[in-house]
Amino acid sequence: MSTLKDYFHAEIIGGKDRPFSWHKVFRRVRRSKRCNFLFWWRIANYLHGKKGWKKSVSNTIASRLISKHNMDIMLGAQIGEGFVVGHNVGIVITKNARIGKNFTIRQNCTIGVDYKSEDPIVIGDNVDMGANSCIIGSGITIGNNVTIGAMAFINQDIPSDTVVYTRKELVIKPKPTV
Repeated sequence: MSTLKDYFHAEIIGGKDRPFSWHKVFRRVRRSKRCNFLFWWRIANYLHGKKGWKKSVSNTIASRLISKHNMDIMLGAQIGEGFVVGHNVGIVITKNARIGKNFTIRQNCTIGVDYKSEDPIVIGDNVDMGANSCIIGSGITIGNNVTIGAMAFINQDIPSDTVVYTRKELVIKPKPTV
C-alpha cells in the first residue's frame, strides 16, 4: 500500500528518480491545475476511508473538486501510483474501479458500471486511455500494457499487451428527394 507521500512523489514531483521536497510539492500544487486536482483528490480519497468528521471533510473536498475541475473521480476508486490526467475536463471514474500503476487518462473519458453485478472494473498497470473513450460494464478486466485508442468503447475484457480501438466508418449518402 502506498502512502500519500509516495503518490505525491510519483504524480506531482514526477517520479521516484527525482528528489522529494514538500516545498516543491506545494509549489506545483499551487501552479498546476493538474497537480492541484491530484493532490486534493488523493487527500480526499484517503480521508474517505476514515470515519466521522474526516469522511465529511473528504466529501466537501470532492464536491469542490468537481465544481472547480469538471471531473468526477468518485471517492473509493483505487488508483495506483503514477496516475496521469492529460486534460482536466470531463473525466468520470466510478468508485468500483481498481486501477494499477502508471495509468494515463485523457479528456472526456468515462469508466463506469452498468450495475448488472457488484464486480469491479479492474485495469492493469501501464494503461493509456485515449480521449473520449468509455469503459462501461461490470467485472471487466483490462490487462497490463494496454493502449486504448481515442473514442473507443470497451464493454468486454481486454488481454495484456494490446492496442484497442473502435473502428468507425464515415458514411455519406445522398438525401432522398422530396
